Amino acid sequence: MEQYLTQGKNCMPHIVTDNCSRCRFTDCVTHCPVACFHGDAERLYIDPDVCIDCSACIDACPVRAIYDVLDLPEPLSVWVSINAQRSADLPVIRDRQQRLPTADARRAELGF
Repeated sequence: MEQYLTQGKNCMPHIVTDNCSRCRFTDCVTHCPVACFHGDAERLYIDPDVCIDCSACIDACPVRAIYDVLDLPEPLSVWVSINAQRSADLPVIRDRQQRLPTADARRAELGF
């Protein structure tokens, strides 16, 4: 988060946290106006340099995995650098895709 304050970024990015693991719901992707989501076989990540801080994705996530970096609880702050690193190496996800077979069980495990 500090890097966005010190580098003069115009906005604060959103972050996908560990709630996305074993889910990979892609509802959030369909709400993103700038295609900032990237994904691997397990989960999604947000490219902090592309995210425009519109917040459209937050309510679309059925497992509450997405936070504005300013609202990110301290124990989850590790996800700021993970999103930045992983999104740089993964393809952009622009369209809704099939969720993982473990998604419903994971959502129930998280209490949603």
